[in-house]
This record gives sequence, structure tokens and C-alpha cells, in this order.
Amino acid sequence: MSERHPILITGAAGHIGGVSRTIVDMLLEQGHPVRAFVRQDDERARALRQAGAEVFVGDLLTIADVTAAMKGVRRIYFSMSLSPYYTDAVSLMAAAARAQGDIEVFVNMSEFEQSFMTFEKMTAPEEERRSWLGGLVADWSPQQRAHWIAERVLEWAGLPTVNIRAAMFVENPLMTWLALGPLSNGELRLPFGSHRLAPIAGHDVAEVCAKILADPAPHISKSYELNGPELKDMHGFAEDFGAVLGREVTYVPEEVETWNDTYVDPALAEFPHTAEHMKTLTRLIGGGGYRGVTDQLQTLLGHPPKTVRWALENHPRIQKPAAA
Repeated sequence: MSERHPILITGAAGHIGGVSRTIVDMLLEQGHPVRAFVRQDDERARALRQAGAEVFVGDLLTIADVTAAMKGVRRIYFSMSLSPYYTDAVSLMAAAARAQGDIEVFVNMSEFEQSFMTFEKMTAPEEERRSWLGGLVADWSPQQRAHWIAERVLEWAGLPTVNIRAAMFVENPLMTWLALGPLSNGELRLPFGSHRLAPIAGHDVAEVCAKILADPAPHISKSYELNGPELKDMHGFAEDFGAVLGREVTYVPEEVETWNDTYVDPALAEFPHTAEHMKTLTRLIGGGGYRGVTDQLQTLLGHPPKTVRWALENHPRIQKPAAA
């Protein structure tokens, strides 16, 4: 790739270890030029410059900024925090990419729910949808709907898109900082009953995205559904937490709505869109509607994926109580 064509990474000002920031670091280490799109010129932006990235400061909801950020770019990674304006942002990015006309790849960070969030399922009668989704919810969250629309927009725009439909991250708040209080008492309190999950380490998602951005041709027009390597119930996760924290941890199942009232609502009272997404996710998982496991992750990586225990050991919010 010519040095004249930097790879555009949105969401790059996320914390160290976040997917976008890890992609930046991986691409820079491989010698690729990177343009990091950030919202504010703060210490995180300065850290990106020190790492070797070009930093573009702008607003994903301002098409003039998006168009300027894309100038000279051929490869794009799009990610954005949970937001009621998510669909607006991806649509503006798609419009700018389509207008520019020479994009080689648009890597879209989607979500695993899109693997079963089909038009047929979404338009089925309510009781059929509720049964399919595990019985505790009859519809998807506004954020999940936004990802569905985002995939359609990119398809309609005719862009060379790759959708990364990653399963729930090990680093998801449901598994980490929302659970920290009970963990201090040796309890993993979650509303997931006996259901099994295969969450994915953010590091592996970043590595897959970096590989695609570095060599996009084999991946164009594909959607990858990625799970972690370990399918286990919450008792298994409690063992992982115990090993990382150096103390015995016991899984204590909670009723879904009680857990949402106790943990999600107080923590996310100022972010209703995010709260609604998290509560929908707990209902999907707690009802058994979050289904499906694939082996695509290891195939794309070319080596065994990171374990849950590795991801917990390398998570800043878990490292602190572990050190204590």
C-alpha cells in the first residue's frame, strides 16, 4: 500500500486495549500508515500521535468532517460507541465513501445478533418472535436495530463491505465492571441461568480487523460471525474469575429483571439508550435466545484465540481488584 493512502480508524480514542486503539497499534507495528478519527484533541489523541498515527479531530455526525477525514483514504474501519445516532453516523460515512468512489474496503464493526436478526424473523408475529428470542423479550434493542440498518445501508451503497459480527466481548460491562461489586464478596451474580456462552476477547477481534484491513481482497462482501473458543456456563466463568482474582468465586444466578433493576439502571441512568441495549441483551441471554457458535475466529486468526481467562487477566477493571 502506498504511503499516500492511510487507513482510517474511527473510535480510535478508546481506552488502551479497546478494539479500535488495538487495531491502530497493530497496523502501525506492521508499517501501515493510520489516520485515527477522534472526537477531541486530548491526552488520548496525543498518545495516538506519539504512537505514530495521524490524528483527525472531528465529529462522525458532521458530513463535512467525515468527508475531510476520508480524503486520500482507501480502507476504512468503522466503529462507534452505543448511540441513538449510530445509524446517522454510519450512513454519513457510507455516503462520503460512496461519493469518493475509490474505497477498497469498509470494515464494519457489527454484532453477533445480526446472524439471526433476519428480515423474516423481525417481521414475524410477536409471539413467534418472543419464542425465537427465548421468551423474555419480543424484539431487539434500538442499538441492535441500528446495526441491522447499518448493514443494509452499506449493502445499498454498493461499498466493498466486510461485516464483523462479533459475539459478546469478555470485556462487556455485563461481564466486568457491572459485576465488580459482588465479585469483591466472592460472588459472580448474573441473570443467565444455566445458559452457555462463548464470549470473545477484544484483542482477537482487533487482530481479525487488522488482518482484513491489511489484505482486504479475500474478504470483500463477507460477514463473519465470531465467537470465542470456550463455550461454558456461568459456573465455568466463575472459575475463571476466581483464578484471576486469586480467590474462590461462586456463581449466584439472579432473576433477569431484578438484576437489571439492581445493576443496569443505577449505573446507566444517564445513558438510557445504552441501558436499554444492556437490558435487552440480558433478556436475550437469560432466556436462551443468544444462540449459535462458529469456528470462524480461529480460521481467520490462523492460531488459537485468546481464552476468557486471558482476557480477564488483561482487563484494567479486573486487574485492579486482582492486584488488591
